[in-house]
Amino acid sequence: QVQLAESGGGLVQPGGSLSLSCAASGSIFSIYYMRWYRQTPGNERELVASVHKSGTTNYADFAKGRFTISRDNAKNTVFLQMNSLTPEDSAVYFCNADVTSSPLSPRATSYWGQGTQVTVSS
Repeated sequence: QVQLAESGGGLVQPGGSLSLSCAASGSIFSIYYMRWYRQTPGNERELVASVHKSGTTNYADFAKGRFTISRDNAKNTVFLQMNSLTPEDSAVYFCNADVTSSPLSPRATSYWGQGTQVTVSS
């Protein structure tokens, strides 16, 4: 089993910055993709950004130029640096990871964190 623990959410003023982190622990051999999603009440969860273990990144259009995703493979941790935040960025942010637990089984299992609240308000 694998656990993902997010941290770093909170209240920030418009135009401010916030940094999220998510640490994976448990039965981990390799983590292919690590991603951040977000969700607001009544809406579907949407992808914010992803990072492959090679370092290749991908961003949603709303995140480009403002958010930066990165990871520390040695610590099985993914980060999301968010700048120039607006009230529309308020949401619960979830960490997601595709994990393999054995070198004998390359098939990855997707795990989710519990989410961390980000509120952008003056």
